Amino acid sequence: MLKIVDSLVRRYFSDEEAVIFLLLLIGIIGGLFFLGNILAPVLIAIVLAFLLQGIVEKLKKIGISHIFSVSLVFFSFLIACGVFIGLMVPIIWQQSVRLVNDVPRMLVELQELLRLLSEGANPIISQGSIDDVLNDLASELTNVGQWLLSFSLSSIPSLFSIIIYAVLVPLVMFFLMKDQAKIMLWCTGWLPKERSMMENIAQEMNDQIANYIRGKFIEMFVVGLVTYMVFVVFGLRYAELLALLVGLSVLIPYIGAAAVTIPVVLVAFYQFGINDNHFIYVVVAYLVVQALDGNVLVPLLFSEAVNLHPLAIIVAVLFFGGIWGFWGVFFAIPLATLVKAILNAWPKESLAELPRL
Repeated sequence: MLKIVDSLVRRYFSDEEAVIFLLLLIGIIGGLFFLGNILAPVLIAIVLAFLLQGIVEKLKKIGISHIFSVSLVFFSFLIACGVFIGLMVPIIWQQSVRLVNDVPRMLVELQELLRLLSEGANPIISQGSIDDVLNDLASELTNVGQWLLSFSLSSIPSLFSIIIYAVLVPLVMFFLMKDQAKIMLWCTGWLPKERSMMENIAQEMNDQIANYIRGKFIEMFVVGLVTYMVFVVFGLRYAELLALLVGLSVLIPYIGAAAVTIPVVLVAFYQFGINDNHFIYVVVAYLVVQALDGNVLVPLLFSEAVNLHPLAIIVAVLFFGGIWGFWGVFFAIPLATLVKAILNAWPKESLAELPRL
């Protein structure tokens, strides 16, 4: 037994750089696990800085100075966010309240349809199953409605947190973009001089995470905008709210698309009815957008950033989402790619050099 342990240690931990990297990785994971909520503004700022860094680099290539490029991109981003929040947040909130108020009538329509499916000599669905599903759905939606109604009474701490985030996130993001080289030089100063493995992993992950974040935001914008246009063309209610949900659903691979399909189909069914051609048109058009996203847009944006099996992606979403919540879901694919890069780059002794048992 001791020989087996000794062989494993010699094979995987004989390199000093590998041991230091393992301790560093454990420290980072532990820090994020215990201090994730406190460091949330910094994490958000890092994501946004990654998102905008590509634009800064392109401006610098055409001869614009670093500080002017950073300032131009930073303030343009703040203005765009302010315009979006000022225009969209009131609309989204109003549509959310209206949708919650319409939910009881939607359930009545759905119950009537399911009742028709349960009638006849060979019913497709039993009445007992229908009642159980509708009762559970009504209970969950009632909880959502109560949360919305009581939000104004308990929103003071949340609004205070939003104000803090609104100040800290832009401030941290600006300094990350402005002093990126100095920050990286300071961080690498704590690492050993011989760090070829760390540099290879860092270079690979820097490119992949930056491409992934930018690609994800582009995908969110394109899918949300195209979906909104489709819903407006067919006159679907709550077009802005549903398009926002569809755009955000791309953050959770596979699972998000499946989950957001339910409210889209339910609203279309309630508005048009299952026998109306408009219902079929809306559902088909929505499925076409999802198919184009999965088969055209995603390969185009992430062909070089993601090379993982779908099962590995789903497991990564569930695992990292369970540990770090939203940020675990958002970074599930880069984190899974990081694990893969570490396993591929980890130094190992040749099997021929290991002692025989």
